[in-house]
Amino acid sequence: MKEQLLDAVRAELRAQFDRLSQAARDSHAAATDPGSKAESKYDTRSLEASYLAAGQAKQVEDLARDVASFDSLRLPEFGTDDAIDAGALVEVDLDGENQWFLLVPAAGGVSLEWEGREITLLTPASALYQRLLGLRMGDSLDEPSLFVSEVM
Repeated sequence: MKEQLLDAVRAELRAQFDRLSQAARDSHAAATDPGSKAESKYDTRSLEASYLAAGQAKQVEDLARDVASFDSLRLPEFGTDDAIDAGALVEVDLDGENQWFLLVPAAGGVSLEWEGREITLLTPASALYQRLLGLRMGDSLDEPSLFVSEVM
């Protein structure tokens, strides 16, 4: 089951990578286009376009690293009595709302639809990831108000 989820994550990341790469190419083309040359000392179009292109190029680089980290990633299966750890797919009741999280090494914040669930990727940099570690199905937290419904 988790292999299909990983395939869906990989497909989502590749789609984001393709969209962002195209946007970065378009920004680079706009920044280097002769038509974007400043017409006066107050015209900052080319400068703004170059900043945008540089920022998007950095995002493409980061996303390429994320995509690569998922290429060889394997997610362990968790039993009902297992503590939450890296690779867990966790359903929680968070402030009265059911949410699904996948604890992974990269691409934090990415959300995708999978088997009728919206799953959000959490990385170790996330405070919620750190709070979930070690909890088990049936455990709860006060801050944030959270109840662990399922661990896979």
